[in-house]
Amino acid sequence: MALDISDGWSLYPLGGNTGTAYMGTKASQKVFLKQNASPFLAALSMEGITPRLVWTKRLASGDVMTAQEWLNGRTLHREEMREQRVARLLHRVHHSHLLHDMLLKVGGRFTTPAQLLTRLQPALAADLRRHPLIQSAFAALQAEQPQLPKTHYEVCHGDLNHKNWLLSDRRRLYLVDWDAATFADPAYDLGALLCEYVPLEEWQRWLQDYGEKITSDLTARVNWYARIHCLTVIADSYHQQRFQIMNQHLILLEKLTRESVTD
Repeated sequence: MALDISDGWSLYPLGGNTGTAYMGTKASQKVFLKQNASPFLAALSMEGITPRLVWTKRLASGDVMTAQEWLNGRTLHREEMREQRVARLLHRVHHSHLLHDMLLKVGGRFTTPAQLLTRLQPALAADLRRHPLIQSAFAALQAEQPQLPKTHYEVCHGDLNHKNWLLSDRRRLYLVDWDAATFADPAYDLGALLCEYVPLEEWQRWLQDYGEKITSDLTARVNWYARIHCLTVIADSYHQQRFQIMNQHLILLEKLTRESVTD
């Protein structure tokens, strides 16, 4: 799609799922451009969670284009997600009053355990719904829904893929792509990240790096959201015929379900 931001800027699409990210150049300047970025990008920039916001411009179409500092660097490798710097940055996100207030101001949505279960059920193919492990896991999830009050919900990223973590050439870590941001139990983010990137035997160590006192309640909530994430990946992998990934998550789901019973 042609975008007119005038003032001599040249735009180069960066690909991605949404097709709304560009590199913008003008003379010797270079910026990262995003069309209709998350409305609380300014707060993320102020907190140093994302690269610095340079300017915002409303286009003739009514869309909004934001420009952020262009940083040379790379995305994290999968194994780097186990590191303390990832845990500590996520802790900053979950405990930022500025981010909380700004997301509230722009009408941020809430994500509850009941909503996640409601979305998950129709996503499971009939063959999966007949699977004994999935049947027992789903029943356990319904019975064990975390009861954390919404007043304790925090800003969660919602899509902690390793490709959304940017390590600059100056070794500064950023978390980008906030389109899925939501108010939720912080364990929503924690369970998904741990499920994907951290071996089960290292979860306690990683949560210590995160900086939270490890209690039986926190452990149970993280386990619950990790099982939800496993089932979501299983459902998606089945439809995409990525059966190796599906089976890996079935194995983890069985371990987590067994662990939830013994705790």
